[in-house]
Amino acid sequence: MMKKYMTCFCFLIGTITCLAQVTDTLKLTPKQVEDLFIKQNLELLAEQLNIDIADAAIAQAKLWENPELTIGDVNFWASEDTREGEDIPPLFGNFGRNTQFTIELSQMIQMGGKRRKLIRMEQTSKNIAIAEFEDVLRNLKLELQTSVNELIYVQAFMDVLNRELDLMTQVVESYRRQVVHGNVSRAELLRFEAQMQEVESEIYENFMELNALQTTLKVLLNIPAMYHLTVSSENPNVKNPTTISIVNLSELAIENRPDLKVFNLQTQFHERELIYEKSHRIPDLTVSANYDRYGGIWRNYFGVGVSMPLPIFDRNQGNIRTARHSIDQTKYLSQHQQNIVRHEVTEAYHNFLMAHRLYERLNDRENLSSELDAMLDIYLKNLMQRNIGILEFLDFIETYKTNKEVTLSARKNLNTTFQTLQHAVGTEF
Repeated sequence: MMKKYMTCFCFLIGTITCLAQVTDTLKLTPKQVEDLFIKQNLELLAEQLNIDIADAAIAQAKLWENPELTIGDVNFWASEDTREGEDIPPLFGNFGRNTQFTIELSQMIQMGGKRRKLIRMEQTSKNIAIAEFEDVLRNLKLELQTSVNELIYVQAFMDVLNRELDLMTQVVESYRRQVVHGNVSRAELLRFEAQMQEVESEIYENFMELNALQTTLKVLLNIPAMYHLTVSSENPNVKNPTTISIVNLSELAIENRPDLKVFNLQTQFHERELIYEKSHRIPDLTVSANYDRYGGIWRNYFGVGVSMPLPIFDRNQGNIRTARHSIDQTKYLSQHQQNIVRHEVTEAYHNFLMAHRLYERLNDRENLSSELDAMLDIYLKNLMQRNIGILEFLDFIETYKTNKEVTLSARKNLNTTFQTLQHAVGTEF
């Protein structure tokens, strides 16, 4: 039996040692957690760079095509034996003697407003990048808030379990002394020892869950792994669902949901893409100026020219058709997403309504939790004085723990369902 207690004692000491190895503890409020998340979350910072990338694409679309310089027909191997006619004087010094060459400078000019229409497409792409960033922020924020609510719940329930363990430790130590004097049976001691082991097992499971939540939050906040993070509990700050119109929430979601904005902007992008692809039916012009040195009947020939492809076979029909189909496709997807949004808002509202009702009912009986706290010490005293039996005491302990768990769970669910409703609507209200 002593070996069993030493094993439990070593486990608890090991847990404390692990926590002691953490170099520092960060104690934050939920508001501080959110502010730190906005500043330091690496996924958000990476997603935000897509907006800068879109700005760079707009700047690139505004640029003109580069002019093209061509130097050709250079006869470096010319000699008196291969040349006929008069000598070709050098350009300067002795450079270029008896050498023929041509120089051409050309500039492609986009017709049909292609550059302007491409800029409009890239501006829409930037708006899509902004909406996608807002959607990533919205989803990560819900993950953060859910994790914070879970952490607060697990922290509080850990306190309940630790108090239960403290009580069971007192009882076991007392009963061990009583067994020696023959005042209680060993069977009673074994019953409390078994209950104590069960509490220790719950503490272990709770600690594992707490550790996992710590990891999730520290990754979201981009803080070092050696920190121990605690989040203070705050009273729920939520709306009364009876004052909220689900119809208004649905319309608010249609206006504000960034994922829905993405679909609408993609439709706009393909509409502008269609205009841009149609402009490719108008051929571009290439204007050129050239110089030919001793290449014909003129010794120094200067000329200009204009060229353009003839739109006989390829009038960009395939790309135009693709853009039209893309418009229809994104319109269907946008309508589908609207249906999803309305259903998500309805589901989130009803979940919040039920969570609020439960919390209000429990809150009306808030004195019950206080009375159970006060009765806990009384039950312990009566057990020690043999005024109540083991089953009655353990039954009260279970009732006490269940009440705490239900109360803490109701508060957690109230916060989580309200935040989920805000997530479904796409904005805080």
